[in-house]
Amino acid sequence: MTFTGIDNILTGKYKGKKVNIHGWVYRKREGKDTIFLVVRDATNIIQTIVKKDSPAWRTAEKATIESSITLTGTVRADKRAPGGYEITTDKLEIIGLAETFPIAKDKSEQFLRDVRHLWLRSRKMNTVMKIRGEVLQYIHEFFRKQGFIEVSPPMFISSAVEGGATLFGLRYFEDETMYLTQSAQLHLEVLIYSLEKVYCVAPSFRAEKSRTIRHLTEFWHVESEEAFSTLDDLMRLEERLVSYVCQSVAKKCKRYLEALGLDPKELAKIKAPFPKITYDEAIERLHKKGSEIKWGEDFGFNDERSLTEEFAGPVFVYAYPRKIKAFYVKAYPDKPDIVMSTDLLVPRIGELSTGGARVDDKEELLRNLQGFGLRPEDYEWYVDIRCYGTVPHTGFGLGVERLLAWMLNLESIMDTIPFPRTTRRSYP
Repeated sequence: MTFTGIDNILTGKYKGKKVNIHGWVYRKREGKDTIFLVVRDATNIIQTIVKKDSPAWRTAEKATIESSITLTGTVRADKRAPGGYEITTDKLEIIGLAETFPIAKDKSEQFLRDVRHLWLRSRKMNTVMKIRGEVLQYIHEFFRKQGFIEVSPPMFISSAVEGGATLFGLRYFEDETMYLTQSAQLHLEVLIYSLEKVYCVAPSFRAEKSRTIRHLTEFWHVESEEAFSTLDDLMRLEERLVSYVCQSVAKKCKRYLEALGLDPKELAKIKAPFPKITYDEAIERLHKKGSEIKWGEDFGFNDERSLTEEFAGPVFVYAYPRKIKAFYVKAYPDKPDIVMSTDLLVPRIGELSTGGARVDDKEELLRNLQGFGLRPEDYEWYVDIRCYGTVPHTGFGLGVERLLAWMLNLESIMDTIPFPRTTRRSYP
C-alpha cells in the first residue's frame, strides 16, 4: 500500500481521488451520524469524515486521541475544513490504540516539560523542530559557500576552554579525569594549520548554575576558526551568517513562521552590516540609562538587553578589557589591557555569540596562561602549534538555541531543543 503525505493532499492535486494516509488522531468530534477525525502526520493535519453507514464507523468509535491509524478515503474540497480539504473515509484501521492522553487535562508549563516526550507531538513543537532543522541546514550551506570545511572535534577534553568552574568532570578510565567539552575552539585552531577555514556544529556542555531564559547545560554550538583573518573579517563573517539564516528562514519557512504567529517580513529585515560599538561606548550608553556598571565589569543579562533596545536588530560590542575575557584572546598591540574580542547581542536574548582574534604568539600565550592561573603543561599541545608557522587567526561560537529563541520570539530557550537540559531539568 502506498501512502500519501497530508501536505501533498492539501495542495489540491488529489481532489476527487482515493488516497491512503497514516498518522495519529489529533482531534475527534462525534455526532449522531458522523464522526470527524482530524489526523496528523509529520507534514500537516487533515479532517476526515466517517459516516454511520461506512464500514469504518465502528473502528472510528473506538479510536482515541493519539491512536495511530491507517485510513483510506476520497479527497474532496471543503472551505470549512482545516487546509480546505477533507477525506471521506472508506476504511480505517487502528495500529496502536492510545490510552487517555494526559496533555488534554493539564497544559501548565511545568507539566508540559515533565511530559516532553509527549509534548513534542504538539503542533507548536512540530513547527519549531522543523524550523530548527532548516536553520541547521542553512548554517551548513553558508559555511560551505564560504569555503569552510566541516570537522568533527572531540567531546571529551582534558583541560578547560572556558572557566574551570563550568566544567562537567567524569572518570574516563581507571583514575583518569576528563571533561565534557565547553567548546571545540582549541581543537579547531589546530585544524586551521591544515585546512585554513573550518567549522563544526556540535554539542557543548556548561555547568553554569544560571536560571535564565537563555541558559542550557547542554546546547548545540556553531563554531568556526579561520587562518589569516582579522577581527573585522570575523565580524563580517558572523553578520553575514546570521543574515543568511534569517533571510533563508523568512523566504523558505513562511508557512511555519505564520503558524507560530510571526510575520516573515520582520525576520527578512535582518540584514548585514550590523551596528558595531566598542565596550567603552557601551559603558557610556548604559551609564546614560542609569546603570551603575563600572568599567572593567562584564555585562549582565539586563545590561545586554538594555543595549539592544537602542537598535532594531543585532549589534556587535568589541574591544573588551582583558580581565573579563579568556586567556586565548589577542590584545591590541598599542593597548595591552584591551583585547580583540567581540560579542554579538540581539534583542531580548542578549549575547548570541562570542568571538575574537586568537593569540598567535607563543610567548604571549604562555604569559596569559600563567596570568590566568592555568598550568602551561595542560595546554602544551595548544601552545605547540604556535611554534610551527603561526598565523593571525580568528573564530567565534554561536548558540543554535539562542538563535532560534530570538528568531522565533520564544519565551524560553527550552522550547528550541527537543530535550532541554538545565540545572533543574534532566528528565526525560
